[in-house]
Amino acid sequence: MIWWIIDGCAYVFAVLAGLAFMFSSSILLQILACALYNNWWPLLSALMYVLVPMPCLFFGGGSTHFLTSRDGDGWINAAKFLTGASSVGSIAIPVILRHADLISTGAMWIEFTSFVILVCTVMCFHRVSLEEDW
Repeated sequence: MIWWIIDGCAYVFAVLAGLAFMFSSSILLQILACALYNNWWPLLSALMYVLVPMPCLFFGGGSTHFLTSRDGDGWINAAKFLTGASSVGSIAIPVILRHADLISTGAMWIEFTSFVILVCTVMCFHRVSLEEDW
C-alpha cells in the first residue's frame, strides 16, 4: 500500500516538474529573444501569455474542459473566441514586429519556438487535468 502512494507521488512530482520546466523554458526563450539581439520589443508578445488564460479563468471557471466541448452558452463561446484570438495574437505580434523591422528574423523565430513550447505545456496540462487520478 505504501509503495502505491510513493509511486503516485513520484508520478505527480514528475508531471509537475515537467510542466514547470516546459513553462520556464518558454519564458527563458522569450527573454533570450530580447537579450540576444539587444532589443526588448519581442517582450511585447509576452503580454499575450498573460491574456491567453484569462477567458478560461473568467468564463470557464478556471478549467480547460470547456475548450474541447461542443456544448455551451454564449459565455462559453465568447471564451473560446477570446482564447483563440489571443493565441493568434501570440503569433501575429512577432510577425508584425518583424515586418516593421523592429526585431530581427532570429528573434522572431525564437519567439515562435517559445510559443510552441508554451502551447505544448498547455496541451500537456489539459491532458493531465482530464485524468481522474488527481
